[in-house]
Amino acid sequence: MKIAVVGSYGVGMTMRIPQLPQAGETLMGGVFDAGPGGKGSNQAIGAARLGAEVSFLTAIGPDDFGQGARALWKVEGVDDSCVVTGKGHTMVGFILVESDGENRILVAAGALDELTPAHVESFRSHIAQADVLVVSMELALPAVLASLKIGREEGRLIVLNPAPAVKLPPEAWSMFDVITPNRTEAPVLLGIAGDHGLSPKELIAQMRLKTSAKIVMTLGSEGSLVDDGSDVYAVPAIKAKKVVDTTGAGDSFTSALAVAISEGRDFHECVKFATASGSHSVGIAGVIDSLPTREEIEKCLAQ
Repeated sequence: MKIAVVGSYGVGMTMRIPQLPQAGETLMGGVFDAGPGGKGSNQAIGAARLGAEVSFLTAIGPDDFGQGARALWKVEGVDDSCVVTGKGHTMVGFILVESDGENRILVAAGALDELTPAHVESFRSHIAQADVLVVSMELALPAVLASLKIGREEGRLIVLNPAPAVKLPPEAWSMFDVITPNRTEAPVLLGIAGDHGLSPKELIAQMRLKTSAKIVMTLGSEGSLVDDGSDVYAVPAIKAKKVVDTTGAGDSFTSALAVAISEGRDFHECVKFATASGSHSVGIAGVIDSLPTREEIEKCLAQ
């Protein structure tokens, strides 16, 4: 099974804090850690750990963070031959993690904003050879749309992980086969602003008016709500023994979903497999450390 990923790489600088400070307030007691991240890289590594042959396109800076990225991908078995080294700094994310595991993230994109449709075109041969193309949206929108367009032209099955979400242009809704928003991303994709009051089922119904793709709305501890084009059904969460850090759970979910799809599993089973991957991840601090092996997912499903 071959998976192509177009997305981001960045270094996450994480501060674990007992509570968020108020405006102008300084709080002591934080615990700091820094490590590799970026949705695309996380998803590429996650898929490789599950046995996929993975090629990855992103842009990094000519700095120590960029060199560290290439060393990481070599260890994890991710093909980085098309990764672009830009002029700006490697993307950096600042992550605040509260005591209950919830997180807030700020990002400085740097070189990632230099990734263009021309770079995606140079990745076409990798997309053409893949069973599944995974695209996330930390890139500039033209690069995202180019990735989807090339995936369509090459007849690949495309999973769009719409994070961070922006309103999708009308033409984009026909350019993917699976979309995986959470409950806050869905209204942004639809262009719905403010306190909309729509339930997850109602949001999915609004999305269904725009796309024929399978829709998986992730709902955290409530599991997922799925519209596979024929039925709408809930997939329950698999409860983690302890929630330590939710930062990489969505990427763990997406990579496992792509791998299961590439294996030709029933879509309901694909979502269950992805759910187990996400459940495993929230119990371990640090994104890369939390990405599971196949054995760890099977153990989670068995429990």
